[in-house]
Amino acid sequence: MKVHSSIESLPQFRNAVLTIGTFDGVHRGHQQIINALKEEAQKIQGETIIITFHPHPRKIVNSNIALQLINTPEERIQLLEQHQIDHLVVVPFNKSFSELSADDYIKEFLINKFHPHSIIIGYDHRFGKNRIGDFKLLEEKSLVYGYQLIEVPQHVLDEIEISSTKIRNALLEGDVLTANKLLGYDFFFEGKVVSGDKLGRQLGYPTANLEYTDEDKIHLGEGVYAVYVQVEDVLKKGMLSIGKRPTLHDIKERVEVNIFDFDSDIYGQTIKVIVKKYLRQQEKYPNLDALKAQIDKDKINSLKVLKD
Repeated sequence: MKVHSSIESLPQFRNAVLTIGTFDGVHRGHQQIINALKEEAQKIQGETIIITFHPHPRKIVNSNIALQLINTPEERIQLLEQHQIDHLVVVPFNKSFSELSADDYIKEFLINKFHPHSIIIGYDHRFGKNRIGDFKLLEEKSLVYGYQLIEVPQHVLDEIEISSTKIRNALLEGDVLTANKLLGYDFFFEGKVVSGDKLGRQLGYPTANLEYTDEDKIHLGEGVYAVYVQVEDVLKKGMLSIGKRPTLHDIKERVEVNIFDFDSDIYGQTIKVIVKKYLRQQEKYPNLDALKAQIDKDKINSLKVLKD
């Protein structure tokens, strides 16, 4: 898959079959559109193109909001690569682009930049200044510019919307089994290893304290999880704790991962955490010995989950 981050230097596409969207999660619902894209391209020996935007258009409207996206832009690229798409075009979304009229969006952007053979899009797709462009306008302009317009069925769009909402809610509640089922893969995130207070080491469970690498990435709900951890391309088993530490009267949210059978210095590195199962909620224990006893059990339970 070729990734294009500038619309000023796009190649000449062959029988371009394109779709437009955020594809946040690249989950099972999105995969239906991807499959339709590939099937259509195969019929005409064309190239598949997904057009998306960065930053997210909502950030241009309100730069202060945290979006709670399932994927970072980098993660989305990784996931789309697995689906054998020919081209991903990440359009720099800015105020100037947002002010394109609907007609200019079609003519100057879609037609002049992509020369599409086919456009696969939902009936509710909106575009152009004040979002006045719609499916009906694309349909009218298809007679002028000669592209084929293919509508994504409403039930697929509904499934995508429902799945995206369910996935986000599940992740916020710590229900990773539901989230992973809807995603079609295990939820993951990246974090930079930063200094902590070394309490885990005192308890016999040294932890890597993590700082999220993207402010718009959704945060898992509080709790303890069985996880895999990718460190320098090596996959290790581990357990993750997210939340406040009630035993220590600590009100600051912490993201800590204990990597089993691992003692290398990874401060400053970015590691990937792949979340397999929620184990338990955060609880308050009468003393550190009781907390350590529970962590011993957490490791046993994590290894049961990760045995395969």
